[in-house]
Amino acid sequence: MLKLLEKNITCPEPDGYLTLRFEQRIKSRLKVTLDDGREAGIFLERGQILKNGDCLRADNGEWIQVLAAPETVSTVQCDDPLLLARACYHLGNRHVPLQITSTWLRYQHDHVLDELLRGLGLTVATEQAPFEPEPGAYGGTTHRHTHTGHSHH
Repeated sequence: MLKLLEKNITCPEPDGYLTLRFEQRIKSRLKVTLDDGREAGIFLERGQILKNGDCLRADNGEWIQVLAAPETVSTVQCDDPLLLARACYHLGNRHVPLQITSTWLRYQHDHVLDELLRGLGLTVATEQAPFEPEPGAYGGTTHRHTHTGHSHH
């Protein structure tokens, strides 16, 4: 099994490709299958997030390029900066990982969140697309959960 031990944001010509969903790209230890069918294991320092285009150096010197897999996401297009900011505020208040641009935002599909944003007057489209959320204020992974039973005070 190939061991993927080091992350670089650039690499020479890749020797292979590894397509992963966001939930897989936030794990530092993971058994994977490369796009060409070879088995591999990811062994990285904790807290590293793999992004589309990042490269992993294998124990045998090969370079494997990471690709963000299309997954079910909700995308909101919006030309009104204030309305887009309000949407980001409400989703961020729920600790929802977000991919944000100046005219749209994207999150892992959730019909309850879709209805919340529709209630703000936004149009939500469900689609298959790569998901590359903001890494968070401290560069680590984001977390997603309900607030039943605890607070962040």
